[in-house]
Amino acid sequence: MAIKKKATKKSAKKKPARKVAKKAPKKATKARRAAPKKKAAPKKKTKRKPNAAFMRPLSPSPMLAAVIGPSPQPRTQVTKKIWDYIKKHKLQDSANRRMINADEKLKLVFGGKKKVSMFEMTKLVAKHLK
Repeated sequence: MAIKKKATKKSAKKKPARKVAKKAPKKATKARRAAPKKKAAPKKKTKRKPNAAFMRPLSPSPMLAAVIGPSPQPRTQVTKKIWDYIKKHKLQDSANRRMINADEKLKLVFGGKKKVSMFEMTKLVAKHLK
C-alpha cells in the first residue's frame, strides 16, 4: 500500500481588490445661526404618597406583640421596630450581615428557625399580621 502525501502548499487564490467609491466633497454652506435654547422650567418635586396598603394599621399576633408591642401598626412601622429590636440585642450575624440570629422571642415569630435571612424575615413576619 502506498501512502499518499498531502500537498503542503495550498494554492492561494487572491480576491480582486474592492473598488471603494469616493465621497464627493461637501459644498460650502453658510453657517446657520442657532437660536438660543430656552432652559426648561425645573419641575416641582411632589412628595410621594405612600401606598394605602402599607399604611393600614394591622394588629400583631401575641408572639409578634412580645417584640414590637400590642398596638395596631402599619407594615412599615412593624419592620422598623423589628430592626430596632435586632440592632438593640445585636442579633445580626457578624460574618454574614444578611442573616439574623433569632433569640427566644424572635424564634417564635420566625417559626422556630435559628437563622433567617433579612429577605425571608419579612415573609415570616407577614404571617403574624392581621
